[in-house]
Amino acid sequence: MNTETVRPAVTELRLSAFKTHRGVTLPLTRLTLLSGESGSGKSSALQAYEILARLGSGESLARAVGEVAGSPAACVPAGARPDAQGRRGFRIGCTVDGPAGPVSLDLAVQAEPELRIVGERLSGGGETLLTTALTDPDRPTVQAAWHTAGATPVTRAPLPDDRLGTSLLPLRVAGKTAGQRLVLAAAEQVVVALRSAFVCDPRPEVMRGAGTGGTGGAGQDGGCGADGAAGAGSGAGVRRSGREAGLRGGPGKPGGAAGSWGPRKRKGSGGEAGGWGRDTEGVRAEGRLRSSCDNLPAVLERTSQECARRHAVLVAAVREACAGPVEGLRAVPRQAGGAGEPPAGAAVPAGRGGTGAAGVRAVLDRGELGELPVEQLGDGELRFLALALVLLTGPEVLAMDPVGEVPSAHQQMTVMADGMDRCMDPRQARELVSLARRMTDRGHVRLLGTVRDPSVAEGLPGVQVLHLGA
Repeated sequence: MNTETVRPAVTELRLSAFKTHRGVTLPLTRLTLLSGESGSGKSSALQAYEILARLGSGESLARAVGEVAGSPAACVPAGARPDAQGRRGFRIGCTVDGPAGPVSLDLAVQAEPELRIVGERLSGGGETLLTTALTDPDRPTVQAAWHTAGATPVTRAPLPDDRLGTSLLPLRVAGKTAGQRLVLAAAEQVVVALRSAFVCDPRPEVMRGAGTGGTGGAGQDGGCGADGAAGAGSGAGVRRSGREAGLRGGPGKPGGAAGSWGPRKRKGSGGEAGGWGRDTEGVRAEGRLRSSCDNLPAVLERTSQECARRHAVLVAAVREACAGPVEGLRAVPRQAGGAGEPPAGAAVPAGRGGTGAAGVRAVLDRGELGELPVEQLGDGELRFLALALVLLTGPEVLAMDPVGEVPSAHQQMTVMADGMDRCMDPRQARELVSLARRMTDRGHVRLLGTVRDPSVAEGLPGVQVLHLGA
């Protein structure tokens, strides 16, 4: 056992057969950037990680795959042919390092004709800790066997085929023998690491709508306008997180699409055991930042009051990324009804704003030039501000569901940012990577992102760039 590594973290992502990837293993460090040509599989790698993270949070397989990839068939490797029974699928896995040493998790998923987990393997400490296998296709279960090392070598029992068996082990394993305790330690380590992931995709068009009290084009597939390349349509960057979809009546609602893959019906398949899809009060709260960062002003109001030092670091970073002077960044009351709203492009005199039901808006203090609402910033500046805020905060400020039973000092958040440099110029992108390096060096946060231009990380120590498709 490695007792020095007290914070579980995913240190390897395996794409054995997933979309464009076959037999690909990606080593992950505290700060890993994926680069490559369009179609090289950068976004697909993050999607595989997100599916694992959602399953680790107790989410159903149908919801995890549906929210991330759109459909099970989209995850099947290109060119994969069905077998005699018409079955096709995909295989993904990861290695999690932590107090229990390296623990490996591998999944085999049948995508067609029905979505189900047909095989799962958890191994660590030189032992196979859990295996599952589909033994009866007519039943919505798999046969599981976990390590016991007692009077009987293994314990066998059925588990649902639409959930990650590893996340269910703490409810099934007694922990009476040394073997059972090893199983529990490994399972907890994997679940803690997977549940500590936050998918961040700031969407300027939605952020502007929130800042002005409008809809912000929430139903549009996001792009960057004239500032940069769009992530429109099918990319991971334009999908809502499971939490956001749950709040809007998405696939996780009871009776919705979460249980619609395949003809079989499972008891409780419309609900979620984990926190990604739960419509909880904590997720509703405007003080927790959502994946699209549409509620950034409310979160900024909270974080600026809670930690002046980190807020000063945020202001300094924004000063480097934005054009023109930046002397401060704060949330101010927005006048109800918008009667006093400034015209587009106009600065607001310092101190302007009133109270009312319209909430707050974020503004930059331009000194003698007055206050500028952040929704009037460029797309690259808005994305920089949101990503910087995420890197400088923690799970308690983000709309995520870390393991509450494990002290925060024993957890390490992983931020996933597809198209991290989207809409940004090279100077902004490099400043963001530099900030990420400083924050990941502290050990409380990790980052897995994709970039178009890998040169933004050149010469920065501690940044790993993996070139896909090379």
